[in-house]
Amino acid sequence: MLEKAIQAVDTVQDPGERKLVIHSRLTGPIRDLTFLEKSLLFAELAMISYNDEDEARRAVEIIGLPEISFYDRDGSQAYRFRNEHDCVIACRGTEPNDWNDVRADANASAVLAETAGKVHRGFKQEVDDLWPMLETALISNDQPLWFCGHSLGGAMATICAGRCFLSHIDSNPDQLFTYGSPRVGNSRYINFVKLDHYRFVNNNDIVTRVPPILLGYRHCGREVYLNRNGKIRKLSHLGRRRDRWRGFLRGLTHWKVDHFADHSIHQYINAIVKAVEEEKTQIEGGNLAKSADAFADDVHARENAPNT
Repeated sequence: MLEKAIQAVDTVQDPGERKLVIHSRLTGPIRDLTFLEKSLLFAELAMISYNDEDEARRAVEIIGLPEISFYDRDGSQAYRFRNEHDCVIACRGTEPNDWNDVRADANASAVLAETAGKVHRGFKQEVDDLWPMLETALISNDQPLWFCGHSLGGAMATICAGRCFLSHIDSNPDQLFTYGSPRVGNSRYINFVKLDHYRFVNNNDIVTRVPPILLGYRHCGREVYLNRNGKIRKLSHLGRRRDRWRGFLRGLTHWKVDHFADHSIHQYINAIVKAVEEEKTQIEGGNLAKSADAFADDVHARENAPNT
């Protein structure tokens, strides 16, 4: 499975646009992939979700998810990708030139959630627009269900995955993978539904720090941290602060603001590709693939404690 996932690299490109470099290959159920292979797959699907339907179709056919459906209402967008084994919902992230997305990101006021606690008003509105279509699409789903997204798409995927547990549909998500996701709701909200959620954070990615804790927002899921060198590392709170400062200072030497550059989905993918390649070498040397526990940290569990 690992060899199939990394041995060939294909690209998809429309005229005048950046190439989509595709590494992932599915030759069986997603559950058979290692944690790092799944992390790469969902990062690439999150990347693909930014593209138009034709380009996305060509990309996911390379991966092995040839059935594609696109959902769009008032600028809130998501894809459903399927094959004979699995169903994946990939929510589209922030488009800088799309006013609806900018408005959703900026609207940091909280409203009562459909579950418990409070959730970001803008993120909830994006999901409210899409959910009737997604719920209808999933009503007869009997395959393992997965959610993923980058940036705003990560926040939307988090809310959508949680709604599955409240919906009349039978499908509940196996896992949720998000990349560069902002905080979604308060402690009561994120603790109401327990999701198997892996939340990737790349060094100084500024989006992962908003909305601020001072407004009551908290992160959910287990954090997978990418350090300034693009390596997955478990670091203490102090170690993380040092790593972020070093990443910021290094960025200044290249005349860039690290906080924004680190948000790119392509940086997330590049780092995970290297981790998958290292894992392949280790397996070829006779070692076993590491589980999620080797990479995912509960360092921000203090954010999730119920308010007193």
